[in-house]
Parts: sequence; C-alpha cells; structure tokens
Amino acid sequence: MRIANLDNRAVLVVGDPGNERGIDIATASDGRFGPDLASIYESWDEVRAWAADADVTDHAAIDRARLGAPSPAPRQVFAVGLNYDDHAAESGFEAPTHLPPVFTKYVSAFTGPDSEVTIPNGGNVDWEIELVAVIGREARDVDAADAWSYVAGLTAGQDISERVAQMRGPAPQFGLAKSYPGFAPQGPWLVTPDEFADPDDLELGCTIDGEEVQKGRTREMIFSVPALVAELSRNVTLYPGDVIFTGTPAGVGMGRDPQRYLHAGERLDSWIEGIGELHQRFVAARA
Repeated sequence: MRIANLDNRAVLVVGDPGNERGIDIATASDGRFGPDLASIYESWDEVRAWAADADVTDHAAIDRARLGAPSPAPRQVFAVGLNYDDHAAESGFEAPTHLPPVFTKYVSAFTGPDSEVTIPNGGNVDWEIELVAVIGREARDVDAADAWSYVAGLTAGQDISERVAQMRGPAPQFGLAKSYPGFAPQGPWLVTPDEFADPDDLELGCTIDGEEVQKGRTREMIFSVPALVAELSRNVTLYPGDVIFTGTPAGVGMGRDPQRYLHAGERLDSWIEGIGELHQRFVAARA
C-alpha cells in the first residue's frame, strides 16, 4: 500500500511507477478515515484493513507539485547520525556501537518531494539522502524482532544541512542548522514494508545536476530500521505518525577533499528503490 499527502488530504496511491493515480481516502471511505494524515496514522491498522478491499476504480492523476510530506505533522521527529560506517569515517568519527547520535529536524522544515530551497546567506549547504520511517502504532520497549509491525511505512527524505551554523559555537548545533525552511523534503509517498522484497535492503542515492554524489544500500546501516525503532522505544514512547530519518551513506559534501556545497541554480535529485524520487532546486537568499 502507498499513501500520499495531496493538498493535506490522505490519498491511496495506485498505478505503476510513472503513472501513479490517487484515491481520496475520506471520500472513498465515506468519511470513516481522514482526510488529514495524522488521523490516518492514528487508525493505521483499520485503514490498512479497509484499503485491502477498497474500491480503487475512482482515481485521478497525481500532481506532484501538490504533494506534501507523507506525515506532515508528527508529534516527534528523530534524526540519526553516523549510521553508516563509511559516513562515520568521512565525518571523522568512529562508528557507533550503541545507539547512534540522535537529534531532531523541526517540522517547519518539512516539504513535499519537489521544492525550491533557499540557501542561507553565508551558508554551506550539504546534502544527505536518507530512508525515512513513519511509525504506525504506539511503541514503547519493543523488541527489534517485532519492530517492523510498528512501522507504517517508508519514504525518501533529504536531511539538508547548513554546515557553518551546524559547527559554529561551543557545541554542534544540529537541530537548527538542519531545519531551515525546505531542509526536510520527503516523499513522494509512504510505502508499506510489505511492498518491498526486502525492506532492509534498498538502494538510495542522489545526484547534483546529473553527477552522482551518493549511492548506497540500506543494508549497510549500522542500526537497521527495526533496531532504531527498538532502541528509541527504550528511551521514549513513539507515537503514530512520528518520523525517523535513519541516517545517510557516504558522499556528503563536508566529507570531500576539497569540500563541496550546493550553489544557487543547482538541482539535487534523490531516489530510494521502490519508493521514488525527490527533486530540489536551490536558489540564493535575497541580499
């Protein structure tokens, strides 16, 4: 099952890649579910059961420009750092052996899959393609073996980061430096784990103006999605709709020699196997 956020209404996505069409869930369910995405996640098991037998004949083409983040108003957003060995090495850190560093990205940074992003004045803006998991059931002290059953689905995300602000000061400023407007594009839709041959092994990557800068597989994560859900749930309660950015593979601009950052006029295209693509165009801030 695939779920999209179309004009802040939950839409069931049908059709083949490149020819996706949408069914408004509130309309199709006679008001039982939706229209907002938050209520969909609060009733996730019931929505899935309904969708299995839903009439999928009344659908319409999806305008990607109208898509938002699949979970646009989570109660909590978790972002995981150093979750790939090669990325930890390029960042100058040892790979974590317990829970990787966890910070947040603020919801005001959320956008849909296709967007224009302003580069802050004096900033060094970096890219980080990431698999994003959305929680579908309240989770507290869950075992990794059961953790996939608490995940509503997966989507693609970019943890766009402004490195000057991130590294300025007596300690790194992760949350704010990674939460400028437009710094958390996600989408194009949420895909349930059963849609993948192996949800723990997906290719992901990104290009800048057609040049490949990142490419990896999620099987290379130090802590898999189930491991992250289990570890996080030992510290906090996870709620339906909560968003987890699971970390990025090697290839970010800060880890290069010489370092490389995004500039106005450049286009960042990102993808995750079985989910879809993100497209960001970067523009200069007004003087």
